[in-house]
Amino acid sequence: MKKYIFALMPIILGVLSFLIFMVKGSNVAPDGTLEEPFFLIPTGFLLLLIGFICVVGVALKSVIKKTQYVK
Repeated sequence: MKKYIFALMPIILGVLSFLIFMVKGSNVAPDGTLEEPFFLIPTGFLLLLIGFICVVGVALKSVIKKTQYVK
């Protein structure tokens, strides 16, 4: 079960980065430029992708290990 917690950690961090982006929001500076934490969006997507790849990899490894014990 511990291996799934480590595999889910990037997914949790990705969702957290999206939540921080939504909470922090954006505003317009007095000179008219838009200030927003845009870096959180690609970071969140990257962490979600890494997390899903890790979860699928751990699940496949677990299934392969179970089928080897059956033989």
